[in-house]
Amino acid sequence: MTESFHRSGEYQNPYEGQQQAPVNPEWPPPPAYAPAHAPHPKKRGRGPLALIAAVAIVAAAIGGGTAYGIQELTGSDTVASSSTSTNVVPSSQKGTVAGVAKAVSPSIVEISATSNAGSSTGSGVIITSGGEIVTNNHVVAGASRIKATTSDGKSYTAKVVGTDSKKDLALIKLENASGLKAATLGDSAGIQVGDQVVAIGSPEGLSGTVTSGIVSALDRDVTIPTEEGQDQGQQQWGQGQGQGDQWPFEFGGRQFNGDTGSDTTTYKALQTDASLNPGNSGGALIDMNGNIIGINSAMYSPTSQASSSSDAGSVGLGFAIPINTVKADLAKLRAGSTD
Repeated sequence: MTESFHRSGEYQNPYEGQQQAPVNPEWPPPPAYAPAHAPHPKKRGRGPLALIAAVAIVAAAIGGGTAYGIQELTGSDTVASSSTSTNVVPSSQKGTVAGVAKAVSPSIVEISATSNAGSSTGSGVIITSGGEIVTNNHVVAGASRIKATTSDGKSYTAKVVGTDSKKDLALIKLENASGLKAATLGDSAGIQVGDQVVAIGSPEGLSGTVTSGIVSALDRDVTIPTEEGQDQGQQQWGQGQGQGDQWPFEFGGRQFNGDTGSDTTTYKALQTDASLNPGNSGGALIDMNGNIIGINSAMYSPTSQASSSSDAGSVGLGFAIPINTVKADLAKLRAGSTD
């Protein structure tokens, strides 16, 4: 320390009686009973609470998923959420389809659902390491048995936690699962027409299939049957064919993949030209940073309306539920909703 303290009770001026003005950084003198510069009190650390608060502030500045960040620090089995600027893909493969596929494929599962009406195959996105999976309601609704298979070939029995037929969303939970790689949920509000995207799912039971394209349009009104009308639809086109996710939907005043019936609901969707086929429902639509921006939900395939197999396949008309819609619905699904 360079400070000096006067403790004598009386201050003596060394320049007394001289003509020149004194030069003293401590002038005028301090009181005799106190040091010239009182030491600053030490600040107490606030421990883990201060760390969590700091992380929350940083997360808020970065954008997207502040609450999720705090929950991760406290050890909860929670959803990883981020803005679309967060890079899940390694920097050496940033912006490549191969990089996105490698980073996100372990978070996508194939779903096999069995009901009285038959069996169907769809896809799902792992959102927690403990085995919570988001998929489409029409993939699992009415199922008496659900099996999910991860990218490494492990199979799990799954149970439905909650459903929302109005948004065509469902949350299922794998039994006895841990240490799974959860996907990072992005921010669909930042998506623009023309953005490149990657789709991962299990078309025709071919698990881990990767396709790519662009976002073709935003806020498309897609109309689908609600759960009450599902059984009839499955009997028409899903029974015993392994294509139970070729779900009827209506868009632009036209019906695709069959009759949607009179009991329907409409939601806003992202449109993409990434190739989607039966089995992709419930799978992921991903930005080039590896963030999930949508859950693939409806696609037009001429298979259901053409007798010739040469006419089958994707025609580049697919729709996905925006991930912000999914995130807003998670609490409801986790609470066991059966809407």
